[in-house]
Amino acid sequence: MYTTGMFLPMLLPLTYLLVIMGAMIGIRLFFINIRYKKSRYGVVSGNNFFNTVFDKGNYGEFLTFGLLEKLPGENRLLTNIYVPKEDGTTTEIDVLMINRSGLYVFESKNYSGWIFGDEKSKNWTQSLKGGKKNKFFNPIWQNKAHMGALTKLLGEIDSSLLHSYVVFSERCELKKITMTSQNVKVLKRNALYAALKKDIVSKQQVLSEEHVAHLFERLEKHSLADEDTKKGHIQNVKEKLEKTVQ
Repeated sequence: MYTTGMFLPMLLPLTYLLVIMGAMIGIRLFFINIRYKKSRYGVVSGNNFFNTVFDKGNYGEFLTFGLLEKLPGENRLLTNIYVPKEDGTTTEIDVLMINRSGLYVFESKNYSGWIFGDEKSKNWTQSLKGGKKNKFFNPIWQNKAHMGALTKLLGEIDSSLLHSYVVFSERCELKKITMTSQNVKVLKRNALYAALKKDIVSKQQVLSEEHVAHLFERLEKHSLADEDTKKGHIQNVKEKLEKTVQ
């Protein structure tokens, strides 16, 4: 007959392990919460702490947003901008930064694994452990569509003032990315700050502070969208994915 005492030697190590793991998760969340409270991401995005941390997409945007906040100079930041398109649907910009050198459009991909992609190909590939592969729509094309809608919405902005950045997680490996365009950057998040700082310095400050403020006010209206707009956008994206990722 088995007694409780017989199982105790096995249960105690497991209990200690669970306690240690719980403590480590708690400490991690504590420090992330400190960063969250110091950042304006929650205010700008409308995402509370738990929606930020436990949603992979939101968390990637939060980390990118935090890096942009550290950049020197006057930079206006927005997230989740639902830009209306001519067909009545919307396209969503993950993160946008506006300063005197132009508008910086960020497509956030908080992916792990190996990433393979070609600027000219419709679909890219994420390769995970165990041989699993996922296809996803070309993020360069995705950001190009964002910038096209942005140019039409604003009207007064020349396309040369829009700068495209596709930002992947540090957890991935950009195994083979083939590109030809000079005005597009595909990089991991840990390389973003240095690349941006260098790029901003190299560009002319063509926008006045008043113009930057004007653009921010116009685009801020398309951020923090209502639930109907979000649901409509999500449905539109699902329909597009069914047609494109095959």
